[in-house]
Amino acid sequence: MAEITASQVKELRERTGAGMMECKKALTENNGDIEAAADWLRKTGLAKADKKASRVAAEGRIVSAQAGNKAVLVEINSETDFVAKDGNFLAFTDSVGQAAVDASDVEALKATKLPSGETVEESRAAVIAKVGENVQVRRMARIESDNTVAAYVHGGRIGVIVELKGGNAELARGLAMHVAAMNPPYISPAHVPAEFVEREKEIALAQVKDTGKPQEILEKMISGKIAKTINELCLTGQPYVLDTNQTVEQALKAAGAEVVTFVRLAVGEGIEKQTDDFAAEVMKQAGLA
Repeated sequence: MAEITASQVKELRERTGAGMMECKKALTENNGDIEAAADWLRKTGLAKADKKASRVAAEGRIVSAQAGNKAVLVEINSETDFVAKDGNFLAFTDSVGQAAVDASDVEALKATKLPSGETVEESRAAVIAKVGENVQVRRMARIESDNTVAAYVHGGRIGVIVELKGGNAELARGLAMHVAAMNPPYISPAHVPAEFVEREKEIALAQVKDTGKPQEILEKMISGKIAKTINELCLTGQPYVLDTNQTVEQALKAAGAEVVTFVRLAVGEGIEKQTDDFAAEVMKQAGLA
């Protein structure tokens, strides 16, 4: 068997980013052949990725990318916030964001080749081998339109894409910032489901029916309460975060613009996070529970 030198280990580490002991083992398993050792590390990385796939990954990062009239958001998850700040994870997520611009969905994205020559899925497995945690490319949102599109990411945790008819890129980005901050569920009152309005009417009626006021007064009170609720829920009715002296609707009218759609992603939303009882775990390990 060929003797494994420190320079070989160093070269393999620089090429793959794997740990020193893993590189030495890979070279030993492959008789000092660096190419074969690099392939071996990738294969074992895939095996490790499969083993970690069942572990909850609810932290991570939202990345965005934009090219011409295309904008994309991608959520990539890790198990801990610590790994979400790791250089290997950050480099991976940046490359995935750029690759996503021309991908139709997550499955197509996973098969997309990165500048390194690896697919996103192969690169993901390599990152798992480096960071020791489950890493998942969870979901993406993409808008391609002849209208103005803008993407915005706040702190790596919340991402928004806005499509704007009329206006300009500056306004679209400002509205994306607004959506990130305020999280409106609807664009305008016209987008609020009729069943939601009916339910709000029932609630408002129950709140005022015993006031003893005439029916026409009650109806005005109910209409006012519903209009206020809907305005607070709709993007157009909210005070614009970049200029609270006007509503979003007023800002849009001033620019001759209209919001066609928006998408908002937040890291980990919808994932049931595992909560560990540390005291109970210690007692279990000590045989006291």
